Amino acid sequence: MANLFDSVKVFKWPHKEPPNETNVALEMERHGYKVYDLQTIPPWFERSRHTHDFDEIRGAVSGVTTFHFDEGPVTLEAGDILLIPGGIPHAVQTHNDKPFTAYKGSLSGVRSVTELGDGRGSLEDLHKEK
Repeated sequence: MANLFDSVKVFKWPHKEPPNETNVALEMERHGYKVYDLQTIPPWFERSRHTHDFDEIRGAVSGVTTFHFDEGPVTLEAGDILLIPGGIPHAVQTHNDKPFTAYKGSLSGVRSVTELGDGRGSLEDLHKEK
């Protein structure tokens, strides 16, 4: 069986200027992905376990959050790019009192999610809270 971390990839910010909405989106596109959403999640955020039906990319603009995979956690900070192959289960939790802002995208630009839990923290769930 292949190790998760042979497939999930994190790229640290390679540039000398700080990450911002414009240059993070461009960095994601350099990896061949289409951005479909810029999302800010609140402090102490929890996203229930789910998978994406297609390969997903996250581009962190600001803040810090942690993706929890079966094999262990991966913490993202501003400028990090995370590639998650489709079908890899994960949850997300922000372990601090700061919001986290990141772009989401896929190769096709389409968002497709399979919930494995109660959907807590999903895009739809966040829209209900507003």
